[in-house]
Amino acid sequence: MSEIIRKSSGKEITSKDIETIKWARKRYPQLSHEEFVKTVCEIIEWTTPAGAPKSTACKKFLKEIEKEGLIELPPIRAKKKSAHKEKRELELTITNEDIIGIVGDFSPISLEIAYVGENLKRWRKYVSEYHMLGDKLVYGSRLQYFIKAGDQELGCVQFSASAWSLSNRDLWIKWDVEDRKQRLHLIVNNSRFLIFPWVKIKNLASTVLSIAIKQIRKDWLREFCYEPVLLETFVDTSHFKGTCYKAANWEYLGETKGRGRNDRNYEYALSPKAIYMYPLKGDFRKYLRGEKMYKVENRDE
Repeated sequence: MSEIIRKSSGKEITSKDIETIKWARKRYPQLSHEEFVKTVCEIIEWTTPAGAPKSTACKKFLKEIEKEGLIELPPIRAKKKSAHKEKRELELTITNEDIIGIVGDFSPISLEIAYVGENLKRWRKYVSEYHMLGDKLVYGSRLQYFIKAGDQELGCVQFSASAWSLSNRDLWIKWDVEDRKQRLHLIVNNSRFLIFPWVKIKNLASTVLSIAIKQIRKDWLREFCYEPVLLETFVDTSHFKGTCYKAANWEYLGETKGRGRNDRNYEYALSPKAIYMYPLKGDFRKYLRGEKMYKVENRDE
Protein backbone atom coordinates (compact mmCIF):
# COMPACT_ATOMS: atom_id res chain seq x y z
CA MET A 1 0.00 0.00 0.00
CA SER A 2 1.27 3.47 -0.89
CA GLU A 3 2.42 5.57 2.07
CA ILE A 4 0.20 8.44 3.24
CA ILE A 5 2.54 11.42 3.31
CA ARG A 6 0.17 14.29 4.15
CA LYS A 7 -3.44 15.38 4.59
CA SER A 8 -5.19 18.31 2.94
CA SER A 9 -8.78 19.40 3.70
CA GLY A 10 -9.55 15.89 4.98
CA LYS A 11 -8.02 14.11 1.96
CA GLU A 12 -5.23 11.62 2.62
CA ILE A 13 -2.51 12.14 -0.01
CA THR A 14 -0.20 9.22 -0.77
CA SER A 15 3.19 9.17 -2.48
CA LYS A 16 1.46 7.40 -5.38
CA ASP A 17 -0.99 10.33 -5.67
CA ILE A 18 1.93 12.76 -5.97
CA GLU A 19 3.52 10.66 -8.71
CA THR A 20 0.17 10.42 -10.51
CA ILE A 21 -0.20 14.21 -10.41
CA LYS A 22 3.29 14.64 -11.88
CA TRP A 23 2.49 12.09 -14.59
CA ALA A 24 -0.76 13.86 -15.50
CA ARG A 25 1.02 17.20 -15.86
CA LYS A 26 3.52 15.69 -18.32
CA ARG A 27 0.91 13.59 -20.13
CA TYR A 28 -1.56 16.48 -20.65
CA PRO A 29 0.53 19.65 -21.01
CA GLN A 30 -2.17 21.36 -23.07
CA LEU A 31 -4.75 21.43 -20.26
CA SER A 32 -5.72 24.81 -18.81
CA HIS A 33 -5.30 25.49 -15.09
CA GLU A 34 -8.96 24.70 -14.30
CA GLU A 35 -9.00 21.64 -16.56
CA PHE A 36 -5.88 20.26 -14.90
CA VAL A 37 -7.35 20.72 -11.40
CA LYS A 38 -10.50 18.83 -12.40
CA THR A 39 -8.40 16.10 -14.03
CA VAL A 40 -6.40 15.64 -10.82
CA CYS A 41 -9.64 15.46 -8.80
CA GLU A 42 -10.81 12.67 -11.08
CA ILE A 43 -7.67 10.55 -11.19
CA ILE A 44 -6.93 10.66 -7.44
CA GLU A 45 -10.66 10.47 -6.58
CA TRP A 46 -10.90 13.82 -4.78
CA THR A 47 -14.64 14.22 -5.23
CA THR A 48 -17.91 14.67 -3.38
CA PRO A 49 -20.11 11.61 -2.73
CA ALA A 50 -22.04 12.65 -5.85
CA GLY A 51 -18.84 12.54 -7.92
CA ALA A 52 -18.33 16.28 -8.36
CA PRO A 53 -14.66 17.43 -8.22
CA LYS A 54 -13.55 19.17 -5.01
CA SER A 55 -11.75 21.77 -7.10
CA THR A 56 -11.21 24.42 -4.42
CA ALA A 57 -9.48 22.08 -1.96
CA CYS A 58 -7.49 20.39 -4.74
CA LYS A 59 -6.37 23.71 -6.20
CA LYS A 60 -5.11 24.81 -2.78
CA PHE A 61 -3.10 21.59 -2.40
CA LEU A 62 -1.63 21.85 -5.92
CA LYS A 63 -0.46 25.39 -5.18
CA GLU A 64 1.24 24.11 -2.03
CA ILE A 65 3.22 21.40 -3.85
CA GLU A 66 4.06 23.87 -6.62
CA LYS A 67 5.70 26.10 -3.98
CA GLU A 68 7.68 23.04 -2.85
CA GLY A 69 8.97 22.58 -6.40
CA LEU A 70 7.21 19.25 -6.95
CA ILE A 71 5.18 20.43 -9.94
CA GLU A 72 4.67 23.42 -12.23
CA LEU A 73 1.00 24.22 -12.75
CA PRO A 74 -0.49 25.58 -15.99
CA PRO A 75 -0.80 29.38 -15.93
CA ILE A 76 -4.12 30.90 -14.92
CA ARG A 77 -5.71 32.53 -17.93
CA ALA A 78 -7.22 35.92 -17.19
CA LYS A 79 -10.77 36.37 -18.43
CA LYS A 80 -11.38 39.57 -20.31
CA LYS A 81 -14.70 41.35 -20.02
CA SER A 82 -15.99 44.35 -21.83
CA ALA A 83 -16.54 47.44 -19.70
CA HIS A 84 -20.26 47.30 -20.53
CA LYS A 85 -20.63 43.67 -19.47
CA GLU A 86 -18.67 44.19 -16.25
CA LYS A 87 -20.84 47.15 -15.30
CA ARG A 88 -24.01 45.23 -16.09
CA GLU A 89 -22.92 42.29 -13.92
CA LEU A 90 -22.41 44.56 -10.90
CA GLU A 91 -25.78 46.25 -11.09
CA LEU A 92 -28.12 45.39 -8.23
CA THR A 93 -31.82 46.00 -7.85
CA ILE A 94 -32.00 48.16 -4.73
CA THR A 95 -35.21 49.82 -3.58
CA ASN A 96 -35.11 53.41 -2.42
CA GLU A 97 -37.63 52.69 0.32
CA ASP A 98 -37.61 50.34 3.30
CA ILE A 99 -39.79 47.26 2.98
CA ILE A 100 -41.70 47.15 6.26
CA GLY A 101 -44.40 44.86 7.64
CA ILE A 102 -45.07 41.45 9.14
CA VAL A 103 -44.25 38.23 7.33
CA GLY A 104 -47.91 37.40 6.73
CA ASP A 105 -48.27 40.51 4.56
CA PHE A 106 -45.70 39.10 2.11
CA SER A 107 -46.76 35.45 1.93
CA PRO A 108 -45.85 33.18 0.37
CA ILE A 109 -42.14 33.50 1.14
CA SER A 110 -40.00 31.21 -1.02
CA LEU A 111 -36.38 30.15 -1.52
CA GLU A 112 -35.15 30.13 -5.12
CA ILE A 113 -31.79 28.60 -6.09
CA ALA A 114 -29.37 31.10 -7.68
CA TYR A 115 -27.97 28.94 -10.46
CA VAL A 116 -24.70 29.67 -12.26
CA GLY A 117 -25.10 32.68 -14.53
CA GLU A 118 -26.54 36.14 -13.98
CA ASN A 119 -28.51 35.09 -10.88
CA LEU A 120 -25.47 33.70 -9.07
CA LYS A 121 -23.37 36.72 -10.02
CA ARG A 122 -26.03 38.99 -8.56
CA TRP A 123 -26.30 36.81 -5.42
CA ARG A 124 -22.53 37.09 -4.90
CA LYS A 125 -22.59 40.83 -5.37
CA TYR A 126 -25.34 41.23 -2.76
CA VAL A 127 -23.44 39.06 -0.27
CA SER A 128 -20.17 40.89 -0.98
CA GLU A 129 -21.85 44.23 -0.38
CA TYR A 130 -24.07 43.50 2.61
CA HIS A 131 -22.90 40.39 4.53
CA MET A 132 -20.19 40.92 7.15
CA LEU A 133 -18.26 37.85 5.93
CA GLY A 134 -18.60 38.76 2.27
CA ASP A 135 -18.56 36.23 -0.56
CA LYS A 136 -15.59 34.13 0.53
CA LEU A 137 -14.88 30.76 -1.06
CA VAL A 138 -16.56 27.82 0.64
CA TYR A 139 -15.54 24.17 0.32
CA GLY A 140 -17.41 21.31 -1.27
CA SER A 141 -21.03 21.21 -2.42
CA ARG A 142 -23.12 24.33 -1.94
CA LEU A 143 -26.48 25.85 -2.77
CA GLN A 144 -27.18 29.59 -2.88
CA TYR A 145 -30.73 30.88 -2.58
CA PHE A 146 -32.59 34.14 -2.98
CA ILE A 147 -35.25 34.82 -0.35
CA LYS A 148 -38.28 35.97 -2.31
CA ALA A 149 -41.82 37.29 -1.87
CA GLY A 150 -43.31 36.86 -5.32
CA ASP A 151 -40.76 38.42 -7.68
CA GLN A 152 -39.28 40.63 -4.95
CA GLU A 153 -35.87 39.63 -3.58
CA LEU A 154 -35.56 40.08 0.18
CA GLY A 155 -32.22 38.43 1.00
CA CYS A 156 -29.74 35.61 0.38
CA VAL A 157 -29.02 32.24 2.00
CA GLN A 158 -26.21 29.73 1.44
CA PHE A 159 -25.81 26.11 2.52
CA SER A 160 -22.39 24.48 2.08
CA ALA A 161 -19.94 21.94 3.50
CA SER A 162 -19.84 21.52 7.27
CA ALA A 163 -16.92 22.30 9.57
CA TRP A 164 -14.19 19.63 9.40
CA SER A 165 -13.73 19.33 13.15
CA LEU A 166 -16.00 20.76 15.84
CA SER A 167 -15.52 19.35 19.32
CA ASN A 168 -18.95 20.31 20.74
CA ARG A 169 -20.72 18.86 17.73
CA ASP A 170 -18.60 15.72 17.54
CA LEU A 171 -19.13 14.94 21.23
CA TRP A 172 -22.87 15.59 20.82
CA ILE A 173 -23.06 13.18 17.89
CA LYS A 174 -20.79 10.68 19.68
CA TRP A 175 -18.94 9.62 16.53
CA ASP A 176 -15.26 8.83 16.07
CA VAL A 177 -12.73 10.24 13.60
CA GLU A 178 -13.33 7.49 11.03
CA ASP A 179 -17.11 8.04 11.18
CA ARG A 180 -16.55 11.74 10.61
CA LYS A 181 -14.26 11.16 7.65
CA GLN A 182 -16.77 8.81 6.01
CA ARG A 183 -20.00 10.73 6.68
CA LEU A 184 -19.18 14.39 7.28
CA HIS A 185 -20.93 15.23 4.00
CA LEU A 186 -24.27 14.33 5.65
CA ILE A 187 -23.98 17.55 7.68
CA VAL A 188 -24.63 20.83 5.85
CA ASN A 189 -23.69 24.29 7.13
CA ASN A 190 -25.91 27.36 6.82
CA SER A 191 -22.85 29.45 5.98
CA ARG A 192 -24.56 32.68 4.88
CA PHE A 193 -27.84 34.27 5.95
CA LEU A 194 -28.57 37.80 4.78
CA ILE A 195 -31.75 39.83 5.04
CA PHE A 196 -31.19 43.00 3.01
CA PRO A 197 -30.73 46.04 5.28
CA TRP A 198 -33.75 47.81 3.76
CA VAL A 199 -36.01 44.80 4.48
CA LYS A 200 -37.67 45.11 7.89
CA ILE A 201 -40.25 42.34 7.95
CA LYS A 202 -41.09 40.94 11.38
CA ASN A 203 -40.49 37.16 11.74
CA LEU A 204 -39.04 36.89 8.22
CA ALA A 205 -35.75 35.31 9.34
CA SER A 206 -37.32 32.51 11.39
CA THR A 207 -39.85 31.88 8.61
CA VAL A 208 -37.01 31.51 6.09
CA LEU A 209 -35.27 29.00 8.34
CA SER A 210 -38.47 26.97 8.68
CA ILE A 211 -38.85 26.88 4.90
CA ALA A 212 -35.19 25.93 4.42
CA ILE A 213 -35.47 23.04 6.88
CA LYS A 214 -38.25 21.53 4.77
CA GLN A 215 -36.68 22.32 1.39
CA ILE A 216 -32.97 21.62 1.75
CA ARG A 217 -33.20 17.82 1.83
CA LYS A 218 -35.00 17.47 -1.50
CA ASP A 219 -32.93 20.22 -3.15
CA TRP A 220 -29.66 18.61 -2.00
CA LEU A 221 -30.85 15.22 -3.21
CA ARG A 222 -31.77 16.60 -6.63
CA GLU A 223 -28.51 18.57 -7.06
CA PHE A 224 -25.98 16.24 -5.37
CA CYS A 225 -27.70 12.82 -5.28
CA TYR A 226 -27.89 12.45 -1.50
CA GLU A 227 -29.72 14.01 1.44
CA PRO A 228 -28.18 15.63 4.53
CA VAL A 229 -29.41 14.50 7.95
CA LEU A 230 -28.20 17.45 10.06
CA LEU A 231 -27.81 21.21 9.66
CA GLU A 232 -25.32 23.39 11.53
CA THR A 233 -24.54 27.09 11.71
CA PHE A 234 -22.35 29.54 13.61
CA VAL A 235 -23.49 32.88 15.03
CA ASP A 236 -21.06 35.68 15.88
CA THR A 237 -22.56 36.73 19.21
CA SER A 238 -20.56 39.97 19.21
CA HIS A 239 -22.94 41.10 16.44
CA PHE A 240 -26.03 38.86 16.66
CA LYS A 241 -28.09 37.05 19.30
CA GLY A 242 -29.15 34.06 17.21
CA THR A 243 -32.81 34.86 17.91
CA CYS A 244 -34.11 33.53 14.60
CA TYR A 245 -32.37 30.16 15.10
CA LYS A 246 -33.82 29.86 18.59
CA ALA A 247 -37.27 30.74 17.24
CA ALA A 248 -36.90 28.05 14.55
CA ASN A 249 -35.97 25.48 17.25
CA TRP A 250 -32.28 25.03 16.40
CA GLU A 251 -30.33 23.52 19.31
CA TYR A 252 -27.54 25.54 20.94
CA LEU A 253 -24.38 23.49 21.62
CA GLY A 254 -22.00 26.09 23.05
CA GLU A 255 -19.20 28.03 21.37
CA THR A 256 -16.41 27.26 18.92
CA LYS A 257 -12.77 27.45 19.98
CA GLY A 258 -12.05 30.33 17.62
CA ARG A 259 -10.29 28.33 14.90
CA GLY A 260 -10.95 28.24 11.17
CA ARG A 261 -11.88 25.17 9.11
CA ASN A 262 -8.27 24.46 8.11
CA ASP A 263 -6.45 25.62 11.23
CA ARG A 264 -4.97 22.25 12.24
CA ASN A 265 -1.93 23.83 13.92
CA TYR A 266 -3.72 26.41 16.12
CA GLU A 267 -2.13 29.30 14.22
CA TYR A 268 -5.09 31.53 13.36
CA ALA A 269 -7.21 33.05 16.11
CA LEU A 270 -10.84 33.85 15.28
CA SER A 271 -13.62 35.14 17.49
CA PRO A 272 -15.64 32.28 19.06
CA LYS A 273 -19.07 31.64 17.54
CA ALA A 274 -22.25 30.17 18.99
CA ILE A 275 -22.98 26.72 17.53
CA TYR A 276 -26.53 25.77 16.53
CA MET A 277 -27.73 22.43 15.13
CA TYR A 278 -30.95 21.25 13.55
CA PRO A 279 -31.57 17.50 12.96
CA LEU A 280 -33.30 16.75 9.65
CA LYS A 281 -33.99 13.19 10.79
CA GLY A 282 -34.87 11.95 14.26
CA ASP A 283 -32.26 9.18 14.15
CA PHE A 284 -29.55 11.34 12.55
CA ARG A 285 -26.88 9.98 14.93
CA LYS A 286 -27.34 6.44 13.60
CA TYR A 287 -26.75 7.64 10.05
CA LEU A 288 -23.70 9.68 11.02
CA ARG A 289 -22.19 6.76 12.96
CA GLY A 290 -22.90 4.29 10.18
CA GLU A 291 -25.37 2.31 12.28
CA LYS A 292 -28.12 2.88 9.74
CA MET A 293 -27.84 3.16 5.97
CA TYR A 294 -29.88 5.83 4.28
CA LYS A 295 -32.42 4.83 1.62
CA VAL A 296 -33.77 7.47 -0.75
CA GLU A 297 -37.26 6.01 -0.70
CA ASN A 298 -37.49 6.84 3.04
CA ARG A 299 -36.73 10.55 2.60
CA ASP A 300 -40.22 11.64 3.70
CA GLU A 301 -40.12 9.71 6.96
